[in-house]
Amino acid sequence: MGRVFNFSAGPAMMPLPVLEEIAKEVVDYRGCGMSVMEMSHRSKIYQQIIDEAEADLRDLMKIPDNYKVLFVQGGATLEFAMIPMNLMKNGVADYIVTGAWSKKAASEAKKYGKVNIVASSEDRNYSYIPDCSDLPIDDDADYVYICENETIHGTTYNKLPNTKGKVLVADQSSMFLSKPVNVSDYGLIYGGVQKNVGPAGLAIVIIREDLIREDLPAFVPTYCRFDTHANNGSMYNTPNCWAIYVCGKVFKYLKSLGGLEAMDKINKEKAAILYDYLDSSKLFKGTVDKEFRSLMNVPFVTGDADKDAAVVAATKAAGFDNLKGHRSVGGLRASIYNAMPIEGVKALVDFLKKYEDENA
Repeated sequence: MGRVFNFSAGPAMMPLPVLEEIAKEVVDYRGCGMSVMEMSHRSKIYQQIIDEAEADLRDLMKIPDNYKVLFVQGGATLEFAMIPMNLMKNGVADYIVTGAWSKKAASEAKKYGKVNIVASSEDRNYSYIPDCSDLPIDDDADYVYICENETIHGTTYNKLPNTKGKVLVADQSSMFLSKPVNVSDYGLIYGGVQKNVGPAGLAIVIIREDLIREDLPAFVPTYCRFDTHANNGSMYNTPNCWAIYVCGKVFKYLKSLGGLEAMDKINKEKAAILYDYLDSSKLFKGTVDKEFRSLMNVPFVTGDADKDAAVVAATKAAGFDNLKGHRSVGGLRASIYNAMPIEGVKALVDFLKKYEDENA
């Protein structure tokens, strides 16, 4: 069986050239006689791997010098807790809830302080991003939190919220490195890498240095302190060496394509092919208001759960994978991250057109 077009929301497709390069090095990394999976994280050769990865990420995202890059285990879910543990100096945070992941993050933060839901799109099943131009920001809020691209519900911000001077924290997991970003607009950006960058088991945190505190409550575990990772170059304990190595390969690959500006252009082109079809289809329809549609995650439905299930089964039989919508919302979802080639999106649209013609 050849490689399939994998539309999974994560772990997701990896760029084929990166996989092929890794395959050549998996047994013997550049003549050192061992795999990256075997080498000491304290070795000079591994230090070079992590240093290059950070340097390439800083180059890609144009990360200012007053921001630290941290490679942290536990994925994005651990960050739901680490962020309030580390940033809730006044014990207050404002959350904008636009889908399943920002809702989970807000719920976790409530364990550590007062959480205000200053805006929400739950009233219409998270099918839009609420107006964030004049939010009731709490005077004592330590930060304002958003999930900038909701993986399950397929919404994304086209304009950042007005935080009225408060620190903006963004979960960018499912849009990380998909387009240019002005890092200075945020106090903290983070993303689980298994969607758009690398293998599961790693989160990348980009945090402004003045937000890294040492005066934390005694209950905060050593591993859950941002200063632990910042002061030890992400090497306080054995990091996820393999995932960092693979991410480093992806960073170089993205640079070879022309960086995030080039990636943004490609991603807009891919998404337009799928959305244009959905807008013209009589069988399928997208579930998100046009203005707030994600370029990465495209949920759509027939309007009938049994029909949705039949379409999912047909896509699987045709060699497409992971088009079933998240169990919490049903329907279908195509995640078309950086590594999904445009040919994959075109092939899916051709299949859906044919299916619609045959089942009209």
